[in-house]
Amino acid sequence: MPTNSFDSGVPTFRQRGPSPLIRLAVYGALALFLMVADVRFKLTEPVRRAVAAVLYPLQWVMMQPVQLAHEGARYFESLTSAQDRAQNAEKKMTEWGLRANQVETMQLENQRLRALLDLRPRLTTSGTAAQVIYETADAYTRRVVIDKGEVAGIERGSPVMDELGVLGQVTRVFAMTSEVTLVVDREQSIPVLNPRTGARGVAYGDPLASSGGGMELRFMPSNADIQEGDLLTTSGVDGVYAPGLPVAKIVRIERKADSQFSRVYCEPLAQVHGVQFVMVLKPLGEDALPAKPPPPDRKPDGPASTPRKGRKG
Repeated sequence: MPTNSFDSGVPTFRQRGPSPLIRLAVYGALALFLMVADVRFKLTEPVRRAVAAVLYPLQWVMMQPVQLAHEGARYFESLTSAQDRAQNAEKKMTEWGLRANQVETMQLENQRLRALLDLRPRLTTSGTAAQVIYETADAYTRRVVIDKGEVAGIERGSPVMDELGVLGQVTRVFAMTSEVTLVVDREQSIPVLNPRTGARGVAYGDPLASSGGGMELRFMPSNADIQEGDLLTTSGVDGVYAPGLPVAKIVRIERKADSQFSRVYCEPLAQVHGVQFVMVLKPLGEDALPAKPPPPDRKPDGPASTPRKGRKG
């Protein structure tokens, strides 16, 4: 019998190194550390920006067929629907023209009153027009990507609006694109003001609303003077949003006897579904804070007195 028959069941080499369980624990701890470090210290932000800049040409090429399809659908749009849209646009232009005349008169009166009362002039912010490229594929967030980034001067934290109201806020900026978190996202909150009563509050995003996305005005007392149909605007106390921007409208109020606060559901005025063109405003930042007056020059009332010398003992 050959001798090699006894060694046939013995493996030629042994597997060395840590066990699969230890490897799983090490890789899991490393992944958890990287996630926490990315959220806390933004370690992967430069890498993410570099990858986004490199992939932007490919992304642009891949989006061209989608844009051509949309343009082709608009080209073959029926004449009746086009006429209806034109009539609606003319009606809106007429209404906006009347409102513009009233706004100009009110602005002139406001300027005169502020000058009379020696108040600080109202803040004005500049903006940049942008186009929405696509919505993010994350099912747990409500975000869109626009075609302007650091090259166009977009800053992180900038408010974003459409023609109806506040749409969201820029939360991530790349070289050529930016990511906007919509007001209906669960992590988004805006300080708001009720112009009818002057009451302030904070509106939070509610992506699970029945309409596919809404907002909730939280921590409002049950006896608060709020009504369905009240308009909510930005209060400007956060130093990001300019005061007076339309945000949402109250659609439903739930008051419970066993709770001190009411459930106030709101509907955003901006078009959170299918928006195409937006305006990115500059964040207020330090401009929202009142300017510090210069220290007054102290002038002596009389002749300057010489310091007294100590007595010689």
